[in-house]
Amino acid sequence: MFMTNREIDREEFKKVMSWMRSHNRQGAVHSDGLRAGHKLGDSAENGGLVEYFFGKDGKLRLQHDKFVQFLRDLRDEMLSLEFAHYDYKVQGTISAKDFALTMVASADMKHLNKLLDRVDDLDNVPRLRNMRITIDEFKSFAELRRKLQSFSLALFSFGQVNGLLTRKDLQRAASQVCGISLTDNVIEIIFHLFDTNRDGSLSASEFVRVLQKRERDIAQPTEAGMLSFLSCCGDCRKTYSIARLLS
Repeated sequence: MFMTNREIDREEFKKVMSWMRSHNRQGAVHSDGLRAGHKLGDSAENGGLVEYFFGKDGKLRLQHDKFVQFLRDLRDEMLSLEFAHYDYKVQGTISAKDFALTMVASADMKHLNKLLDRVDDLDNVPRLRNMRITIDEFKSFAELRRKLQSFSLALFSFGQVNGLLTRKDLQRAASQVCGISLTDNVIEIIFHLFDTNRDGSLSASEFVRVLQKRERDIAQPTEAGMLSFLSCCGDCRKTYSIARLLS
């Protein structure tokens, strides 16, 4: 929707938001603009996030690079908030079990119980029971989900060539194809969950299916999240940090 000069004005931006609202599942039901007990009125549409991008008078133009960086920062902060949810003691790390839960949380219901049993089984594996995952490891895995299409192609290619998908194959695919380094700790947790018959080979189809579902579940609320920003903009006038807009 950006113009040829890679800029967009306030009215164009608001049209995009309006289109997103009309195509959002909840927005389609609440066509009157009501959302979570609030009505999205003109004061909200012209406050907060819109004011941050376009200024109080609405005359600034949103540069493509600024918007892309905003989305990157937003995603990064959302990941930080998710990590902090599990790191409630502010240790700077989370348990292998909590990390495993974030990995399987979006699995289809018909597969979820089986995966949750594997998560619980982490307590019975000494080398995994006390393992801790850092925020950098957490974010690297999240970045891998974003590059899932190319990553999954690499995984299946490795599997076709070798007949097996070993730990080294998984690390090599992530590094060579996606430029992402997965630590040995992350690899061990993945294999505990997705090496279903414990033969040292990853069950790639199950692994990819769960990651795809997680990324889809993130993508849909992204539209809703942008609309929620607009809905709460009237309360976000003192500061425009992403954390403030998320609160």
